[in-house]
Amino acid sequence: MTQKKIAIVTGASRGAGAGIARGFGEMGYTVYVTGRTVTPGDAKGWDGSVLPGTVAETAQEVTRLGGKGVAVVCDHADDDAVARLFEQVMAEQGRLDVLVNNAAYMHHQLIQPMPFWEKELDAQKIIDVGLRSAYVASWHAAKIMVAQGSGIIAMTSSFGATCYMHGPAYGAQKAGLDKLAHDMAHDFTGTGVAAVSLWLGPQVTERSKIAVKTNPEQYEGFLEMAENPEFSAHVIDAIDRAPNRDDLSGQTLIVAEIAKELGVTDRGQERP
Repeated sequence: MTQKKIAIVTGASRGAGAGIARGFGEMGYTVYVTGRTVTPGDAKGWDGSVLPGTVAETAQEVTRLGGKGVAVVCDHADDDAVARLFEQVMAEQGRLDVLVNNAAYMHHQLIQPMPFWEKELDAQKIIDVGLRSAYVASWHAAKIMVAQGSGIIAMTSSFGATCYMHGPAYGAQKAGLDKLAHDMAHDFTGTGVAAVSLWLGPQVTERSKIAVKTNPEQYEGFLEMAENPEFSAHVIDAIDRAPNRDDLSGQTLIVAEIAKELGVTDRGQERP
């Protein structure tokens, strides 16, 4: 009997993280779902409306879909809380197969079309919880994965790493994630551990649906071309099983492109 894989998906109360967790659930993974939201209504959309989603609800969805969801309330700005997360996984599972670094600070002005100096300074916190937090989680994961001789660390990045998108803080965070994956893979050579950065396409999430309503001109046609976030989980799984896995490690990969190469579809659809 094939051993079920163990994954951590950070920032998975809602959005892309929740979808990726659900995608792993569809494949029978045990998924540790991290996030800060315990009570519905703690998070707000771009228009100030209440966003659905909690860590417990995502974990329940993972279980409903055939995996096992474990909700862990974790603020990824708190290094001690992150350390406890990995201690819990090892105490309960004894291994870790996948880490998806998805947690990020979402400032309420992120998508507003204004220069960075007119946004609140707190907008830069996406670098703290988004880039720095990915390094910290990867540091803990690497110690586990290298010791067991296997595992994959995936960063959720975007085209904003190389083009203007939402301002310099967002761009720096995404570019940093790509570089983390590249350099981590160098250090992982010969260990059996891989690291990749994934450029996700437009995602069907609670926030993106609000963004379409809030900025219809900027997001015209967005939902028609958007990916279901579960798609990325299936792509990560395929990368981990790919015969050219070692060659893929360290690369920044466009989800839709590598999906075609590995024969993965988004609910039966090939993404452009």
